[in-house]
This record gives sequence, C-alpha cells and structure tokens, in this order.
Amino acid sequence: MEYNRIVAVTGMPGLYEVVSSKSDGAIVRSLEDKSTRFVSSRIHNLSHLESIEVYTVRENARLADVFAAMKEGGVGLPDVKDNKALKSYFEKVYPDLDFERVYTSDMKKMIKWYETIQANDIDFTVKEEPTNETADGTESEAELEEEVVTEKATKTKAAKPKSSEAPTKKIASKKAAAKASADQAEAPTKGRKKKTQE
Repeated sequence: MEYNRIVAVTGMPGLYEVVSSKSDGAIVRSLEDKSTRFVSSRIHNLSHLESIEVYTVRENARLADVFAAMKEGGVGLPDVKDNKALKSYFEKVYPDLDFERVYTSDMKKMIKWYETIQANDIDFTVKEEPTNETADGTESEAELEEEVVTEKATKTKAAKPKSSEAPTKKIASKKAAAKASADQAEAPTKGRKKKTQE
C-alpha cells in the first residue's frame, strides 16, 4: 500500500486507499474495516495525505514531516479526548507547529491518521528524486548526452532562417517579377513609337 494513494474523504471518518479513479469520483477502500465503496466527487472531496500541509511558525510543513517527528519523538501518543495532553504532545514532538492556526480538531485527526498508518504499515517517508550526478559529483553520461542533444537542437534552430524573414523575401521577389514584366510590356511600345515617327 503506497502513501500517495491514501486519502481523507470529507464527511467520512478515517483514511482510505484509492483503488481506482473515475470521471465522477473514485472507488476507495477503508484502511480500518477494508470495505470498498464508490465516492462521488459531487458529494465528497478527496484529499491526498501527501498534498496536505500543516501550519507552522515558519513555512508550512508536509504532513509526512509531522508524522516523521511523531515517530522519532519517542513520546507515547496522547488521549485524543484530552485537549491539554494533545497540545502538550505536539509541543514536544513538533514545537514549530502554529498552535493559533492548528486547532485541537486538527491535532486529533493527525493522531488518528498516524495510528491508522502505523497499523497498516504504510511508509510515509518522502522519496528523494534520483539526481543525475555520479558519486564523485560529476555529471552522468545520460545528462551529458542530453546536453549535447540540446546543443545540437539549438544550433539547428539558429541555422534556420527566421519565419519573419521569409515573407519579406517572397514580397521582394514578387515585386522584382512585377517590375520585370512591366519592363517587358513597355519595350514593344517604345519600338512602335519610333517606327511611327520615321
């Protein structure tokens, strides 16, 4: 089960795994009782846990970062019914939380969601994207090849005439052709006039 498929559904308690998406909603499976049902997008909103952010005193933090702090905190989870215990817990495990904008109801959700994720053994750690640098810090062959291809494409574009030049050349050639045909038309007329004068 992948973390990026886990969603919270408005109006429905708990967390769900997206089984398949449809144009008018999605089929989801409950992480608690494993029941499957269709959720209409007209009635419910689906929020992917990986896209949820939490208010902090600095920049917003990803929910996964808060979960990681909860895991590493070494503090037992509080009773969700005890508001003071909730706040005290998050002050210990994630002191940067903005407690003026993160309400008790939000803290309760985070505790319940964390418990569900742990119960289903879901890895919520953010996967780092692989870089193109090799171990010694130099660029990989694939990246160098990509740069060469890009450079060739740039040179090819530079060699081609600009589209704005082409119409000017066509107009100039049309004018030259018109002038040439006008000169040809005038030549016989001049010849005739000379014969008449003689």
